[in-house]
Amino acid sequence: MGLNDTVSAERVHIGFFGLRNAGKSSLVNAVTGQELSVVSEIKGTTTDPVRKAMELLPLGAVVIIDTPGFDDDGKLGALRVKKAREILAKTDLAVLTVDAARGLSTEDNELVKLFEERKIPFVIAFNKADLLTEKPPLDENSVYVSAVTKEGVNALKERLGSFAERLKNEKHIVSDLLSEGDIVVLVIPVDEAAPKGRLILPQQQTMRELLDAHCSFVGCQPEELSGVLSSLAKKPRLVITDSQAFGRVSKDVPADIFLTSFSILFARYKGELAELVNGARALETLKDGDRVLISEGCTHHRQCGDIGTVKLPKWIEEFTGDTDVAKPATKSQAGCLRPKAGGVKPEFSFTSGGEFPEDLSEFKLVVHCGGCMLNEKEMRRRAEIAKNAGVPMVNYGIAIAHIHGILKRSLEPFPNIQL
Repeated sequence: MGLNDTVSAERVHIGFFGLRNAGKSSLVNAVTGQELSVVSEIKGTTTDPVRKAMELLPLGAVVIIDTPGFDDDGKLGALRVKKAREILAKTDLAVLTVDAARGLSTEDNELVKLFEERKIPFVIAFNKADLLTEKPPLDENSVYVSAVTKEGVNALKERLGSFAERLKNEKHIVSDLLSEGDIVVLVIPVDEAAPKGRLILPQQQTMRELLDAHCSFVGCQPEELSGVLSSLAKKPRLVITDSQAFGRVSKDVPADIFLTSFSILFARYKGELAELVNGARALETLKDGDRVLISEGCTHHRQCGDIGTVKLPKWIEEFTGDTDVAKPATKSQAGCLRPKAGGVKPEFSFTSGGEFPEDLSEFKLVVHCGGCMLNEKEMRRRAEIAKNAGVPMVNYGIAIAHIHGILKRSLEPFPNIQL
């Protein structure tokens, strides 16, 4: 991925919902100008959500999502409806596609209620308008369209575009913490878990924002940090590290330079940093057999040193074992934990990608990744599920900083966040 690409998580997600054979797929094809979805007279042709990234002015970069029919039946149909409901969690703007001749159904009204409950702005597209002999007036939230003749398709696009200002969200990863001309050091480990020949998404997005803010940055690996800091003529304003290197990096960064992690920055960028910080306290109260969910928003090949399934469980077990931060015998051991006798053994479960339980009642804690591959709406939904279940939630970077005893320091760039 190039630095100029708009990733899916940063695009406005527009979901097309409705009954089977209301013409959702045909309308999606008409809006996108491509044969994106398979179209058939047979009910239930769309079996899985279909996505298309495109530009839709004035909204800009969007993801169009075609969903299965909300009235699908049978065991397989129930799974398809479940998929459609899951898309609601990441939908920023909805299009309810209705067969104009049939009008609003019970299921359509249920969808409208869901849109309103979840505060999702929506447009009702009365499709197959070319088959109507007369067209009663519609309210301003509805349009007549025909996926066959393309009648009203431009009007639908314009109606969607009218939500541009409402959906605009001026967020910052790091630039609001800096001034023009500041120097930032980015600590990026290159190990067996690092993707070959490229940087991971949070690193790319942070670099691009620093460039836009007219700040300079220097990148290095953890073992090079001390030399880089001593070589700079101007003291950096901030050091941002990969969470896995937090323990070691904290030893090399002077107290008068702010220190945080990519994961903590994205916790603020994607959701409620304060709530996730509060969730870190639950790490101190875990007992034998307590269930901990470790969830990642992306899917990738698990390696022997995987942070989610290998490193974090190990660190959590050692931390819950009433540990002290060990005095390193060598520099490479800085920040390692020395477990004491009587450590507890939580039980760990793992999810990735779009998987996230609707019922978290069996868990004592959720540890989530930074969510760079999930849009803000989806991250907030997951946080809300945890909050409603009374289950604390923390993210990788915050948990690792707390485990290494440096969470307070890593929050210093955010004066409004108190540990």
